[in-house]
Amino acid sequence: MIRVIVAGGGWSGCAAALSAAKAGAQVLLIERTDLLLGTGLVGGIFRNNGRYTAAEEAIAMGGGDLFVAMDANSRHKGIQFPGHNHASFYDVTTMEPLVKKILQNYGVEIRMMTRIIDVQKYGKKLQALLLDSGELVKGDAFVDATGTAGSMGNCLTYGNGCAMCVLRCPSFGPRVSVTAKADVKEILGQRADGSFGAMSGSCKLNKDSLSEEIRLQLESDGVVILPIPEKLRKKNSLAKKACSQYALPAYAENLVLLDTGHAKLMTPYFPLEDLRSIAGLERVRFEDPYAGGIGNSMRYLGIAPCDDTLKVDGVDNLFCSGEKSMILVGHTEAVVTGLLAGHNAVRYGLDMRYLTYPRTLAVGDFISFIHGQMLQEEGKKMRYTFSGGLYFARMQEMGLYSVNRLEISERVVAAGLGDIFSGCLV
Repeated sequence: MIRVIVAGGGWSGCAAALSAAKAGAQVLLIERTDLLLGTGLVGGIFRNNGRYTAAEEAIAMGGGDLFVAMDANSRHKGIQFPGHNHASFYDVTTMEPLVKKILQNYGVEIRMMTRIIDVQKYGKKLQALLLDSGELVKGDAFVDATGTAGSMGNCLTYGNGCAMCVLRCPSFGPRVSVTAKADVKEILGQRADGSFGAMSGSCKLNKDSLSEEIRLQLESDGVVILPIPEKLRKKNSLAKKACSQYALPAYAENLVLLDTGHAKLMTPYFPLEDLRSIAGLERVRFEDPYAGGIGNSMRYLGIAPCDDTLKVDGVDNLFCSGEKSMILVGHTEAVVTGLLAGHNAVRYGLDMRYLTYPRTLAVGDFISFIHGQMLQEEGKKMRYTFSGGLYFARMQEMGLYSVNRLEISERVVAAGLGDIFSGCLV
């Protein structure tokens, strides 16, 4: 039996564990906190713009379990908000147990509150991960899905300090990169001014702290847009966001609230006193990060160099996914990379040719395009997502954007990848 070890239980790690298990491997998923999904615990947006296409491609490839769960757990569907069409919002308050159950149903072993502190490596091959308990966990192939956000030191150095976000480094310890422990030099994303990292792009407000009128409208419509008084507009703050698809005038001039279970506030942070000066928000409080009045978590501080199969450079049996694999934004983006990384980890164990998403599919063009962009200094200053910005514009120009399920499925079948993730390889 091929044993695949996945480090990190965010959306991409869960997807990697899922695809490896479906391919027939024995899978262990290691998560340092007490909850899966990582930033997905406070995310919630999917199927907006090109993410619809990417999700449907994954479903047609047989890797749609997580998207089906999101659809089933959506609070709102078909929502329009500035710059975004046909969005769905899954309920962040109930999503995590559903995902855990899916993984367990596929036989994935999950170890929570378990920290990796080092690796055992021989030549160009990882042999085991060393846990904080002193246990050595051996595997045939590994997936680094540890992300790029944190630790507290990085948030202090490159941001506004620890914002007490959902990653909860003070309680569960800082992120540990398997790639870095394997002596692979990581890549750092940059901001427009050349400084490193980018701030997470949204905050979450307690819905019960909103006025009754705003709360009821939010729960009914899924979105509320509140004009920001001229004196409170901070037109330069959007450049700090990881989510560049929201760096639009509408977000500088308005507060955009989305109902994901919390009230998702589409700005990296907003001074609490200023926020409470807006009608209907007089009693408002932050749910994530708790210090959302002054800052947010910092990301893109540790990306693994890898090829389009998501194999990490210099290590024969290490793959990566999510933000660890490139400068990407979003849960959909994390899932489609996780599916590929977990599947290829099994192919490594079977000495099979690795799968690459073809560029005739949005998911394939996305990965290849970003990797090409990251070879250039300016490319490291961009943010890439199916939902907006540079890549969504490219997606439309290339004719890859579609909301026609039959068309998308036929494209996947034509590429020879219909139900590729459904079959057992072992």
